Amino acid sequence: MTRAFFIFILLFISIFCAQAQEAGKALPLWQEGYLDIHHINTGHGDAAFYIFPDGTTMLVDAGEMDPTSERVNSPRNAKLHPDNSKRAHEWIAEYIKRFYPKSEGSGIDYALITHFHDDHFGSYYENAKRSAAGKYYLSGITGVGDHLKFTKLLDRGYPDYNYPIALKSDSIQKKLMANSSTAEGYRAMLNYWKFIEFQSKTNGMVTEQFKAGTNKQIVLKMNPGKFKTFQVQNIKSNGTIWTGKENQTLEYFPPLSSGLYVPGENQLSLALRIDYGDFRYYTGGDCPGVADLGAPRWNDVESPMSVAIGEVDVAVMDHHGNRDAHNEFNIKTLKPRVWIQQTWSSDHPGHEVLRRITSTFLYPGPRDLFATNMLEANKNVIGPFLERSYKSMDGHIVVRVMPGGTEYYVIILNDENEKNEIWSVLGPYKSKLKK
Repeated sequence: MTRAFFIFILLFISIFCAQAQEAGKALPLWQEGYLDIHHINTGHGDAAFYIFPDGTTMLVDAGEMDPTSERVNSPRNAKLHPDNSKRAHEWIAEYIKRFYPKSEGSGIDYALITHFHDDHFGSYYENAKRSAAGKYYLSGITGVGDHLKFTKLLDRGYPDYNYPIALKSDSIQKKLMANSSTAEGYRAMLNYWKFIEFQSKTNGMVTEQFKAGTNKQIVLKMNPGKFKTFQVQNIKSNGTIWTGKENQTLEYFPPLSSGLYVPGENQLSLALRIDYGDFRYYTGGDCPGVADLGAPRWNDVESPMSVAIGEVDVAVMDHHGNRDAHNEFNIKTLKPRVWIQQTWSSDHPGHEVLRRITSTFLYPGPRDLFATNMLEANKNVIGPFLERSYKSMDGHIVVRVMPGGTEYYVIILNDENEKNEIWSVLGPYKSKLKK
């Protein structure tokens, strides 16, 4: 590291510390060299907004559950944040606009959907708002994409959506629409396809299937030559998993023709790792790591992924920390210093998952846990152990990685209003790879 670059980093850090360490103040906006990762809490699903060191932007998931459904309005689920004056997709879009790099336009370079569940890409409900052009309903990803145009959209199935079943075939459509338990989910898919068709023709949006094993699909767009230690490594797509070596992958699920196993949406989730200098960050949708009673071992997709992922500084909990996530091998391989949990249900976290994640038997040393929206039901059932385990249990969670990736902060923002002032700041944490 040159003396000039060292002074540059110290200047950035001193400016950040002077402005951001005081609760109640506004979060200083992103500056070139920062990697900012915003985990947005609406209470109705997952959403994370990334600003890469050069200003390239990415949205990972945009959940929106049916606000009229019985479960969503029960004590099992979180309330809409900050309030119900807007829909979830509107709150996500408004949040992004507040923190978007000022030097850039209003669009998002990459939007990625980890899998097709309503709390990750949006639901279909009859009274959802329609797009101005009237081509599709606004819910989740279609709503955010209507407010903030996407340059590129990535998902697990484009263009055919034929794995593990041919979702676009007439026979499958009739079967799914005839079943009350699958009809709403299929309507959400039909709406999503209308969104893709319209945005592609009208705004030039490019849609691609997320490719496991590559670090060339999601790249810096503004100034790639300036940040050569930054990359996004694609880990998993459907049953294709990166081995950790170059761009080699393996096919984890048995052939569908064998009849041995048909994976569900959670098992098909996309996963990625972000590297910036010495810093490592992992996120993987609803990937499970524990096979349920009677389920085949292929239900555990975390174990083969963990081999490739290796140790990380920050890990987003798979499946919101639900009971089938984070087996022992996964935890003792990733060894994150910081765990982030995007929560909206009384299932988040599973008590046994919390015990594993906090176990110093699986890996030594401290680890800090943060949740976006812990419910009273969880506190009542799990008890004081829950409250002792978390540094924060409510609010938007921002990971700000400093220039060069040698250290980072975790910043909790108020999710009860539109000002999003700082509630607390933890750090700096030293990135693990730093010698």
